[in-house]
Amino acid sequence: MIKKDSSPMAKTTVLRLADLPTRKITQIDYTPDAAVLERLATEMDLSALRKVRLDGTLKPLGNKDWQLNARLGATVVQPCVITLAPVTTRIDEQVERNYLSDWMEPTAAELEMDGDDISEPLPEAIDLAQITAEVLAIAVPAYPRAEGAELSKKDFTEPGQEPLTDEDVKPFAGLASLKAKLENPDKD
Repeated sequence: MIKKDSSPMAKTTVLRLADLPTRKITQIDYTPDAAVLERLATEMDLSALRKVRLDGTLKPLGNKDWQLNARLGATVVQPCVITLAPVTTRIDEQVERNYLSDWMEPTAAELEMDGDDISEPLPEAIDLAQITAEVLAIAVPAYPRAEGAELSKKDFTEPGQEPLTDEDVKPFAGLASLKAKLENPDKD
């Protein structure tokens, strides 16, 4: 079990698979320290990063393969993309990875057909800090919005002219009026 405490095992986030028992499940409970949280927040351009925890199991599959099944929980604070007000988001992500000794790089067609995006080649060691950072980077909202924040509509045009609307600039918007003129040439 990996925990944030004073034991020698807690100082490392790297689990060498050769050192783990192959007949029982290894419990994982990784909580990054304040320095790691600050570094991740800076790298991901977050205002704050709190309550990060990777909790789960690492289970042997057969003689050589391993399966990681965990949950990543975190609280992130980011600036709203519209108002720049702080937006707090709770992240809860399921983490599933299969580390396979006979894994081969799939072709694009194979990947599209079977959709297996949780299998990876068997490494010598698994870095819980790296997994936490990868999953967190994918889960952080790309465009956080404060509640009620909306883009306002602005019209820019010359005085006395009608501003263009979204409907006006659609590729087939003018065809409806052209069709109406062709069908009723007397109306103008």
